[in-house]
Amino acid sequence: MVQEAAPVAAESAAERPVLNLVSVVIPAWNEAETMPELVRRVRATLDPLAGDTEILVVVPSPSDPTAEAARECGARVLVQKRPGYGGALKEGLLAARGDYVVTMDADLSHPPEAIAEILRHRDDAEVVIASRYVAGGSSAQMSAFRSFLSRVLNLVYRRILAVPVQDLSSGFRGYQRRALDELALESEKYDILEEILVKIYSLGWHVAEIPFDYQSRIAGQSHANVVGFTPHFLSTLVRLWAMRNSFTSADYDSRAYDSLVLPQRYWQRKRFRIVEEMAGPESNRLDVGCGSSRIIQNHATSVGLDIEMSKLRFLRRTNDRLVRASCFRLPFADRSFAVVVDSQLIEHVPYDPALFTELNRVLQPGGTLVMGTPDYGRASWRVIEWLYSVLLPYAYADDHITHYDRFRLTEELANAGFAIVQYQYILGGELIMQCVKREERGERPSPGEPADA
Repeated sequence: MVQEAAPVAAESAAERPVLNLVSVVIPAWNEAETMPELVRRVRATLDPLAGDTEILVVVPSPSDPTAEAARECGARVLVQKRPGYGGALKEGLLAARGDYVVTMDADLSHPPEAIAEILRHRDDAEVVIASRYVAGGSSAQMSAFRSFLSRVLNLVYRRILAVPVQDLSSGFRGYQRRALDELALESEKYDILEEILVKIYSLGWHVAEIPFDYQSRIAGQSHANVVGFTPHFLSTLVRLWAMRNSFTSADYDSRAYDSLVLPQRYWQRKRFRIVEEMAGPESNRLDVGCGSSRIIQNHATSVGLDIEMSKLRFLRRTNDRLVRASCFRLPFADRSFAVVVDSQLIEHVPYDPALFTELNRVLQPGGTLVMGTPDYGRASWRVIEWLYSVLLPYAYADDHITHYDRFRLTEELANAGFAIVQYQYILGGELIMQCVKREERGERPSPGEPADA
């Protein structure tokens, strides 16, 4: 459960809106022959499952015979103003009024009866993909060449963008409305399918795949040209790679632990080990500014606090004690926790001594605080930060707005009532301190013994 500090807001499945209206968005071009059967089968599938059904057929031109055929079947017709499949899909999603939105092709390669299975899984994830490439799915009725290119495309996107989805290019999907509301989409061709999915995943929403059997179209010719659209897929891949490697991605911290960039991977794992050793096994733990790190994921009983809702959405996979709140005003009673972890947060927020006094307030006397931040007093960190900005130019470096060194941080912690037990460095740049909350304020901390990792 993700909570707001005040008021409390749950995101559990039981509290989601009732499924009153399902919108089905169908981009179509020269598909008049399939319209009567398609619309009939969609309605037959949805009538027992939804209070109402809205079928939107998006056509490139009012002169396309598909428009008249769709109207005659009772569908709502939109004439797209933006070019390409991407333009049609964007306009359809924008116009859809349903609290659940299904997208599908017009050529009956996506059997309408499978919509029922998508709806059965609608509470499993914010996006449900009817997938050709999970167990039980099939693309046997695609041509061998097209199937090969599709699999290569999905493999490249999945590996480079680190999105754990087998069929990113499937256009047969179900969306909870809220997962679509935050999207800003750019693509105009079929690459919009990958863009939508990667951006939704990067916002922390859950994605699930269910199997379906891809069918051969019953009339007309396919409009998909994977080879011709290659430049679009490549440019979109570059844009999405930059986004995935930005700190704005909900799973940025989690992914860094297994990063293909070896220095980043080493750094994250070293930080994990040091923080875990300093924090100890105590289960009554608060992680302030938890992000999506493996530190909070490793402790299901810990309370994770962050201001970024996308990070907390992502963490629902592993944690259920999550709170959205500011680090300057922690929504907990005095002396609530035996251990508080505050790793890689204080450099990202404006300086305010309230941050340190709040950490002291919620910690039990004699309790442990583990705090980590880059040491800007060391030349080694300056060099590391420059190299980091070269390797990962979209990552956290430019977001460091408050700079600490060991002496300044020691003073701030002392003023807030902490004594330093020990400190360690990662490659001489990142400082991690283990502190204890003093019974009586006024005692100055000793500087501890350093240990470079």
